[in-house]
Amino acid sequence: MATALAASGWEITAQLGRHDDLRAGVQGADIVILATPDDALADVAAGLVGATDAVVIHLSGSRGLDVLGGHDRAGCVHPLVSLPDAEIGARRLRGAWFAVAGDPVTLDVVSALDGRHVTVADEDRAAYHAAACIASNHVVALLGQVQRVAASVGLPLDLYLELVRGSLDNVAELGPAAALTGPAARGDEATLERHRAALAADELALYDALVLAAQRLAAERDVGSPPAD
Repeated sequence: MATALAASGWEITAQLGRHDDLRAGVQGADIVILATPDDALADVAAGLVGATDAVVIHLSGSRGLDVLGGHDRAGCVHPLVSLPDAEIGARRLRGAWFAVAGDPVTLDVVSALDGRHVTVADEDRAAYHAAACIASNHVVALLGQVQRVAASVGLPLDLYLELVRGSLDNVAELGPAAALTGPAARGDEATLERHRAALAADELALYDALVLAAQRLAAERDVGSPPAD
């Protein structure tokens, strides 16, 4: 975030860590951005009460404004983008979507990064962030299973990535239900059983959970379909 904002012309006066004097470090700042783990936010924010009149903003997706209690001006700016390291993250922040709440200066942060925003209320942020984790972290974990199962027959993950990209394109164009294909969607139990027989025992729980999810999505699609002629 500091790298991205600096590239947009903002002056970054300090980047402080857990071993720094935070109260001294925030002196003179107009905005203080907290990029701590979620569980540390309340303690860090409380420790800055009385040390600064700046707008205090956190970057958490799951926490609301209440965690910044004691600060007259507070906000949330959560980037809806995967940030694996500082260099890649700084690039991806430009033009990203952000979930904002609180002080209007949050919109200045988004604007500086040429971003887009949605407003997410405190009571909705946990569900919003759960969806974000499913969309990013859980997809990555699922691709880890793809890699393991493919490797069991001597095939690389790269072989399947175009299939993944095509599926994402289909979802973007058609929506999840209409984009769904495969044996779970068409009720092909014999193929599903062959899959189960081929998989290692420690892969079955995830596979079966996703079969159930695919069947649920197929049922939702079928309920919404017009009757056949």
